[in-house]
Amino acid sequence: MDPPPRPRPHRVAVLLLLLLLLASSPAARAWKKDEFRNCNQTPFCKRARTRAPHSLDAPLSLDAASLAVATDGSLTASLSHPSRLRPLLLRLSALPPHALRLQIDEDYSSNTPPHRRFQVPDVLLPDVEARTLHLPQPKTSAAGVSTFALSSDVDVVVKHDPFELTVRRAGSGDPVLSFNSHGLFDFEPLQESKQEGETWEEQFRSHTDTRPRGPQSITFDVSFYGADFVYGLPEHGSTSLALRPTRGPGVEESEPYRLFNLDVFEYLHESPFGLYGSIPFMIAHGDGPSSGFFWLNAAEMQIDVLAPGWDGASSTENGRIDTLWMAEAGVVDAFFFVGSEPKDVIKQYISVTGTPSMPQQFAVAYHQCRWNYRDEEDVAGVDSGFDEHDIPYDVLWLDIEHTDGKRYFTWDHSAFPNPEVMQGKIADKGRKMVTIVDPHIKRDSSFHLHEEATAKGYYVKDATGKDFDGWCWPGASSYPDMLNPEIREWWADKFSYENYKGSTPTLYIWNDMNEPSVFNGPEVTMPRDAVHYGDVEHRELHNAYGYYFHMATADGLLKRGEGKDRPFVLSRAFFAGSQRYGAIWTGDNSADWDHLKSSIPMVLTLGLTGMTFSVGALTGADIGGFFGNPEPDLLVRWYQVGAFYPFFRGHAHHDTKRREPWLFGERRTALMREAIHMRYSLLPYYYTLFREASVTGVPVMRPLWLEFPDDKETYNNGEAFMVGPSLLAQGIYEEGQKSVSVYLPGEELWYDLRNGSPYKGCVSHKLEVSEDSIPSFQRAGAIVPRKDRFRRSSTQMVNDPYTLVIALNSSSAAEGELYVDDGKSYDYQQGAFIHRRFVFADNKLTSMNIAPKNLGNKKFSTECVIERIIILGVSSGSKKAIVEPGNHEVDIELGPISLRSGSSSVAPTVRKPNVRVVDDWTIRIA
Repeated sequence: MDPPPRPRPHRVAVLLLLLLLLASSPAARAWKKDEFRNCNQTPFCKRARTRAPHSLDAPLSLDAASLAVATDGSLTASLSHPSRLRPLLLRLSALPPHALRLQIDEDYSSNTPPHRRFQVPDVLLPDVEARTLHLPQPKTSAAGVSTFALSSDVDVVVKHDPFELTVRRAGSGDPVLSFNSHGLFDFEPLQESKQEGETWEEQFRSHTDTRPRGPQSITFDVSFYGADFVYGLPEHGSTSLALRPTRGPGVEESEPYRLFNLDVFEYLHESPFGLYGSIPFMIAHGDGPSSGFFWLNAAEMQIDVLAPGWDGASSTENGRIDTLWMAEAGVVDAFFFVGSEPKDVIKQYISVTGTPSMPQQFAVAYHQCRWNYRDEEDVAGVDSGFDEHDIPYDVLWLDIEHTDGKRYFTWDHSAFPNPEVMQGKIADKGRKMVTIVDPHIKRDSSFHLHEEATAKGYYVKDATGKDFDGWCWPGASSYPDMLNPEIREWWADKFSYENYKGSTPTLYIWNDMNEPSVFNGPEVTMPRDAVHYGDVEHRELHNAYGYYFHMATADGLLKRGEGKDRPFVLSRAFFAGSQRYGAIWTGDNSADWDHLKSSIPMVLTLGLTGMTFSVGALTGADIGGFFGNPEPDLLVRWYQVGAFYPFFRGHAHHDTKRREPWLFGERRTALMREAIHMRYSLLPYYYTLFREASVTGVPVMRPLWLEFPDDKETYNNGEAFMVGPSLLAQGIYEEGQKSVSVYLPGEELWYDLRNGSPYKGCVSHKLEVSEDSIPSFQRAGAIVPRKDRFRRSSTQMVNDPYTLVIALNSSSAAEGELYVDDGKSYDYQQGAFIHRRFVFADNKLTSMNIAPKNLGNKKFSTECVIERIIILGVSSGSKKAIVEPGNHEVDIELGPISLRSGSSSVAPTVRKPNVRVVDDWTIRIA
């Protein structure tokens, strides 16, 4: 929902401007490169990129005499540079098992300046400091090198002059990560007054950034050793899963990867340009140990991935990837992670930014959205259309037009006169609704929310100290200062039933435009010299504004439900830690094949950097593309891929043709219905994966190399993906494609999800393309739980029986898990859940309880039973199975892999064992 960026309007033309914005067509709103800054137009980036390695006249050095173990167990030291106004203070601390934290800030001990550099609050978990380990006194050599143990198998080496830090393996001494090994560290100090002739202001197009504290950027280099590729740094559009080099030999002219949250409409599918969210986390993988680097900084950031030979060296160290990190402001608060495999690194990152929480079950199902469903009659028609065409869905969404003149927390009473009744009719079928609430508040003296925010002084200020006045959907708008905890609390209260009239317990929330988007601002965002709580400039926290807004909204739903109801909030903007607060999606994509293809590496990258889900924090791309009208075959293919996304939502721009799944002819309706039915059948498996993510942070949708870390063929495969450890899928990304090559990793077989056909692992298979599905497989050795009876919504499936699909490996064994709770409350935190492990070995299937004991006194139970057990990879000779306890026989017959029409009976199936999922039992093949 993004208008074209415009220059700041004259007041006499505001109405005309707004009409133009709202009437503009998608075709007129294509991404225009000159509307946004490039590196050469960004002084801190341009300066940093021109520096050669080790080119500073007097490099940064560490004062060995100042190196000491502080009372909190961290190491501290002074860093100095002859040109600096004041020295820098370094702090090193450790978190188990292999994480090193590096903090560098200006040393304020000798004087107290009027301003201090901004350190991002409320992103790291509150107990991070409490978990900090007590480091040993470093051993210092005569050569000016200090060494200390980070863990039993990881050391840290600090070179004093010039300053350099290396994390290495303790036994071999092989480096894993290094900081400032190329001498590119630079730290511009805050300034209080200009020197004669100095110019601090920056110009971009018609906008002036006053920069009242002068240039304050930070630059440094980080190297990853034993790495074939680096990944991460969402959000940008790309068909490559690995980050491509942006500078060096063989690299065409390229911008750095930009992290600056922007309202970018119809973004390029192949660009390092920044989009709606920013997570400054990079993960490296290759022959050596996996590693990661995270910089907690919410200012604009630019990162170069440097090609071998970028520094002019005739040869480069094998398996080393150099990167250059540049930020406009902030401090150094960086984490180095080391792990034996990539999952270890992800878990360590999650240990400091927070594990995702369990979503409500409905959030994992299918969502239907459009800008906009016109009125209550339109809503009722869409809702009944799904029923008439036997297509399940769980959530129907309302965009900005449902409000009274773009005043959030209100309803257009001519179109939605009875919102509670409307929600009730949807809820009667087990369905929910979502309405949009954006951060821009209409500057209207008759709007109570604006009057209250103005009276309390709750808006972000402009550089002159007045309430910032920018333009967004309502016209003249102001923006709550969400950095202030008091204002976040105030905002959270607005979601109560008393304050949000017409809302009900089955209504959830969508935060859009929260980058924040400002139509007449520089690069369609808030000016950098706007001022927040604590005299913090917007440039210092820009990338976290949407994070704080998301946090406040999620807290509002939590308060509304008195802490019992898990919130669901979708956000477009995000930052590190957003996984704790809600869902995100990849923004305003386009209805073309390239955007379908790029959605896979985009969603995979988000998962690697924590955005798996949290309180329903799912990741996905708008099915069919937001802008434009997808040709029917593209729409079908997008549904077939999107059914595997963590977040599964159809959405479209208001200028597009209607695209509910039944509007494209009977055959295509059947194909989209089949894709949605498949998602619903797999909901037990998905929900179990979300449980795993809530404990470990390992994403639901995974790159192949996360499950097969030693298989180099998987390292840059951005077309195929894993769903959990057991399923693999690959989309069809070209119009009229007749065949596709699919690489199946590992030594074991893979079984086609549609017909059970086996395929060898560690081989690329050329497969004919079928219109009724995309290539998808179950891994040998896996057991996948399903529910195969289709209802109107996931809520109506709660008491349905389960199917277990067992795919045997070469040892005739398999295992899998099933997690079940009430799907909505927090009772699971007190033990109210079922967690079973299924193990097939020696011709016997066993169900065992793996739920931890003593979590609390609440219990959860269900009468659900297993009604079918499908066994792939076993001979069909057995006719009976024995169920214990009870010692009773059940039949084994050939049955279909799925209940889709036309499926053949191809797999031995244990019929109606009717064992309860809550019980211990065994089923032995006779």
